[in-house]
Amino acid sequence: MAFRKDFLWGGAVAAHQLEGAWNIDGKGPSISDVMTAGDNKTHSLRRITDGVINGEDYPNHEAIDFYHHYKEDIALMAEMGFKAFRTSIAWTRIYPNGDDAEPNEKGLQFYDDMFDTMHKYGIEPIVTLAHFEMPYHLAKKYNGFTDRRCIDFFARYAETVFKRYKGKVHYWMTFNEINNQAANPDAHNLIQEGGVLLKHGDNAEEMMYQSSINELVASAKAVQIGHKIDKDNHIGCMIAMVPLYAATCNPEDFIEMTSANHKRYWYADVQVKGYVPEYMEAYWKRMHFNVTVSEEDRKQLSAGTVDYIGFSYYMSNTVAKGDRNPDFNFYEGKQTVKNPYLKVSDWGWPIDPLGLRYSLNYFYDRYHLPMMVVENGFGAYDKKESDGSVDDSYRIDYLREHIKAMRDAVTEDGVDLRGYTMWSPIDIVSASTGEMDKRYGFIYVNKNNAGEGDLSRSKKKSFDWYKNVIASNGENL
Repeated sequence: MAFRKDFLWGGAVAAHQLEGAWNIDGKGPSISDVMTAGDNKTHSLRRITDGVINGEDYPNHEAIDFYHHYKEDIALMAEMGFKAFRTSIAWTRIYPNGDDAEPNEKGLQFYDDMFDTMHKYGIEPIVTLAHFEMPYHLAKKYNGFTDRRCIDFFARYAETVFKRYKGKVHYWMTFNEINNQAANPDAHNLIQEGGVLLKHGDNAEEMMYQSSINELVASAKAVQIGHKIDKDNHIGCMIAMVPLYAATCNPEDFIEMTSANHKRYWYADVQVKGYVPEYMEAYWKRMHFNVTVSEEDRKQLSAGTVDYIGFSYYMSNTVAKGDRNPDFNFYEGKQTVKNPYLKVSDWGWPIDPLGLRYSLNYFYDRYHLPMMVVENGFGAYDKKESDGSVDDSYRIDYLREHIKAMRDAVTEDGVDLRGYTMWSPIDIVSASTGEMDKRYGFIYVNKNNAGEGDLSRSKKKSFDWYKNVIASNGENL
């Protein structure tokens, strides 16, 4: 068998993209609750508003109302044979403002009930502590993780949930896709990752690096707390893996590729190895960035290394130096070029199954830690037929080829892979565009971009296909 007998097959979501109930039972607003809807067809982007404004469209407020449908949805996942379900805890459901003195009991109880439901079906929770859900209050009052006080707010939140769910949750990750902000430091990425609200004249990249260091220290503290509370906790990082290829065999393109990898994966270096890599300190010095990393910070980073690497994989990217980049400084929107060997999705994402095999080898060669692919999926415009069916064969094709590549990495390359939670088993709000019409799921949710629909659930063609994949432990694709 290619995959180990206890391989964790399942699916992955984020609280803010499916729970809804954004202000119910004591929950406070998160940064995702002040992000408007976008639309791929009209190329309108999500906007960040100054608080919740009447008349604006905030798709995360209702999402798919998993808060009131979780028993039904988890039962459907159990029908597919899920061994694991990755979700996040909404920080503001536990600490509505982030700096509250006491946690919100109703929020804690919701996750107790949800985890109990999962265990009833033998489904292992894999929980992300922060998945683009920082309390909006912390963004407004402290400017997010640019303020060191947020390190302790996060550590207190982590300690609360580690204690509460001891014995119910054994797999954790700290910050979701913590490295996305470095490839393209803009207002959208900075508020999603670190709750950083930019003002006119701010140096976004410099602020991003300081916020990132504080997030990494917070992550390291959480790892130490989680290990102390329960020695059986497995606590990982969560990295957005986008393998970066050189556009040509020109040595300049390879140096540009190296620069790109430095920017994307220095976070993993810190979380796995426990120190800030020399190349990043040299870059800050060259750019005259004032990034503070105290000796105490360095001790925390060294003491709080992770147990495994969780990562998302959707696509690869290709980079070229370009004539206007003499210092090989990489910025994703400027040095990326089209790969002529790959097709793209309706959202322009390159489709590259072999890139997943490359990614598994890259991480395993570099870190030699167990890994889990915790996001991988295909967003598409699904069509529901008059009989209620959805033929999403294109999703099956995408997942089949990626699982084959993953299987080859295990059998032919010897990587240590522990689980695969595809994104996402049920249709949810897209984090990047705020759309419902960008669908990933095996389960169709009757709701569209305009908010129309009764939220009823139904199975797509891919539902039974994935059920068979799990039953055969990845052999029958």
